[in-house]
Amino acid sequence: MSRSAFTPSHGFLVALAILLALGHAVLAITATVEKSMTSDEIAHLTAGHAYNTLGDYRLQPENVNLPQRWAALPSKFVGAPLPSPTLATWQEADVWNYGHAFFYEQGLSTDALLFSGRAMVALFSAATGLLVFFWSRSLFGWRGAFLSLLLLVFFPAFLAHGALATSDVVMTFLFLAATGAWWRHLEHPGPTNAALSAVVFGLACVAKFSAPLLLPIFALCAAVWIGGRVRTEGWWRPVLRLARSSTLHLVVGWGIIWLFYGFRFEPFAPALAAGASYNHGWGWLAQELGWPRPILLGLREWQLLPDAFLYGFTFVLQFAKQRGAFLNGEYSLVGWPSFFPYAFLVKSTLPFLLLVAGGVIAGAWRAGTAGSRAAWLRLRPLTPLIALFGVYWATSIVSHLNIGDRHILPTYPPLFIAAGAFGACLTLRRPLAAVAISALLAWHAAEAWWIRPHYLAYFNPLAGGPANGWRHLVDSSLDWGQDLPGLQRWVSAQSSGEPVYLSYFGTGDPAYEGLKATLLPSLPEIGKARPWHPLKPGLYAVSATMLQHVYSPVRGPWTLELESEYQRLRAIEPDLLSHQDEPRRRLELQREVPAEKWTTAWRRYELLRFARLCHYLRVRKPDAQIGYSILIHRLSASELQAATAGSIREWAGLIEATVTKR
Repeated sequence: MSRSAFTPSHGFLVALAILLALGHAVLAITATVEKSMTSDEIAHLTAGHAYNTLGDYRLQPENVNLPQRWAALPSKFVGAPLPSPTLATWQEADVWNYGHAFFYEQGLSTDALLFSGRAMVALFSAATGLLVFFWSRSLFGWRGAFLSLLLLVFFPAFLAHGALATSDVVMTFLFLAATGAWWRHLEHPGPTNAALSAVVFGLACVAKFSAPLLLPIFALCAAVWIGGRVRTEGWWRPVLRLARSSTLHLVVGWGIIWLFYGFRFEPFAPALAAGASYNHGWGWLAQELGWPRPILLGLREWQLLPDAFLYGFTFVLQFAKQRGAFLNGEYSLVGWPSFFPYAFLVKSTLPFLLLVAGGVIAGAWRAGTAGSRAAWLRLRPLTPLIALFGVYWATSIVSHLNIGDRHILPTYPPLFIAAGAFGACLTLRRPLAAVAISALLAWHAAEAWWIRPHYLAYFNPLAGGPANGWRHLVDSSLDWGQDLPGLQRWVSAQSSGEPVYLSYFGTGDPAYEGLKATLLPSLPEIGKARPWHPLKPGLYAVSATMLQHVYSPVRGPWTLELESEYQRLRAIEPDLLSHQDEPRRRLELQREVPAEKWTTAWRRYELLRFARLCHYLRVRKPDAQIGYSILIHRLSASELQAATAGSIREWAGLIEATVTKR
């Protein structure tokens, strides 16, 4: 009997899945064409190029180096030259300023190098989609597999980070692949599956320093697997096999780490070692680390792992202890347990959340109506997904590093796969359920199309949509420096010749984008030093992260002490500007006060002036938003006077009047 013409073949369905995954990559990468360099990309691409071409591993060791090497391969193929290793920024491993020199001071085709690096990472995002597809198919069949795949294809966070030259999506793929390969090799023993699992684990070890989380994930999977073998094989054989496998994984992982560091302990390129150093010394980096300190220093002393690998791991531990964070108007250095749950809630699409909620309710109902044995048999194939999701979420909730929803990306694929269970509803025998699931999926895709190309700035209606995102989350959840080109186009079209002031959070270059603006305090401070300047009425474009003062030493409430200090410094603004602009007056002023104190005074004054201004801007409705990440305010002379030059009574009155108007 011939196969029905309406039944697609296995090959056709696989080809369709591949096309959908590649379509996801295309959607992601084409959305970045008119986006500037995001904050971390300049470091990843510059460091990766140095690793690939010079074998020097100092520039950004805190991100291991597989994603950086991968994204920077196009730079190597076209022979893009690195700036001179005689530069102080090279010798001090100042990757931010050295990267600025690489991309913006050599006349290179910056856009082409950036696009090609992003395209390399987009391949990993597509591969994650295919891994989700095939895993879901093994559990829920073809309909479930396509449902799972389409959830990833149109998920805003994957469309955002899936085409950025960073490590997050690479690590997401390898976390999922390593967990799946480990479970597969336990369930289906054999040298091929064991070797594959060990290699994928090793690659995860050189993708991001969160890879140690795989160990408790593997342990949970192993405990479930051993529990299922005890009745038929006893304890000895499963435990012995697990010990052999664990040894293989550790040895292969150890070897892959050395491979990616050129089988060399020293981080310095042999021909360029003279005068080279890390950006932070080992002595400072290893202080107050607690119990990991003697272990890490012991591994270093015995040279059991490459120095750059150990340095990077130590760097992550040190800087993860505290980091500036922002959530719903609050500030913290150690984060909140609610940060990632809240980010998950507002950065996911509503139809996806409804599917997750429906799955939890349906699963709980089935577990309650079925016997414990039936529930166990139903859940056992989901063991690796539950372990990955549970361990990663448990560590995320207690993490002090609350800077972006990208850090929970590995927890989404298990949910996409589990949602494949709803594939059973996509049948004509269950028309109401099929229509409901299809409608949710269409809604999910529509959300992605609506926010395009501003995927990074997606917020669902629970947060008031993307226009209100800056009130809730910033940094890589919204504002990663990506919207300089959009700002340049808006200014060209809307400006009437008034001055433009820019406070920018990111590593793009405003001048490269053709943007003529006077720089306000920005982060990171790279490139040419900005001149001292007064403030005049005009357009004030402020990145959301800068507006919220997340990383400012004067974040939080404006106090009477700050106001008093500000007014003292404001009184000498004319002298500060004369010190910069009038050589004769500068000499006179320096006879009274050393030059470095004038510089210190200006920096403090500028910081306080900007903070005072932002307190007003945060209550004032912006005149425009660029990609939802840069807020533009057209300020009049009277507004500027009250916000930055008036008394505290004038300033408070301006804020009160503005709040009352809203």
